[in-house]
Amino acid sequence: MSLASPMTISAGRLSAATWLASPNQNNRPTETSIDTIVIHNISLPPNEFGACDANGMHYVKALFTNQLDWNAHPYFQTIRGAEVSAHLFIERDGAITQFVSFEERAWHAGRSSYLGRPDCNNYSIGIELEGSDFVSFTNTQYETLAQIILAIYQAYPKTRRHLTGHSDIAPGRKTDPGDYFEWPRLRDLIAKSLNQ
Repeated sequence: MSLASPMTISAGRLSAATWLASPNQNNRPTETSIDTIVIHNISLPPNEFGACDANGMHYVKALFTNQLDWNAHPYFQTIRGAEVSAHLFIERDGAITQFVSFEERAWHAGRSSYLGRPDCNNYSIGIELEGSDFVSFTNTQYETLAQIILAIYQAYPKTRRHLTGHSDIAPGRKTDPGDYFEWPRLRDLIAKSLNQ
């Protein structure tokens, strides 16, 4: 089984990603095995894509680096003080930003459980897609995400059997990546690359 991804992971970093360190991270528990990938969606303000602050920083990147101006939009008051992050953020055009090394624990899942195991942040990699529950994701996002997942599979082989959504690990609390996320399409892209 070959892995046809032009992306690689070395020392916890994805080759194709721009690095922007988040303070919202900490060490994974000792002897924790990375074995799960969690897909999310995010947009700030909700359902707006590519929105930036006065300095030109994408609002999502500002949130993940604790630089979001809580007064810049009324919605931001509802999440004021949030300290969150993800390992990766994929914008609508496929641009990738990495905030936390895969070797470290990003704060993306919150209260969560997967296959009976609590605290998914301990053993998962969190990937945020720029989007919402109410719109389709872009072709480029699917293609980029598939290549990222292949690189993760290569670096962390135990993840091959555990690809899930935020709504699956936090049911009733979270709904992302949403009904518009095409799981069969993603799995087909991954399978085609695995079989090349």
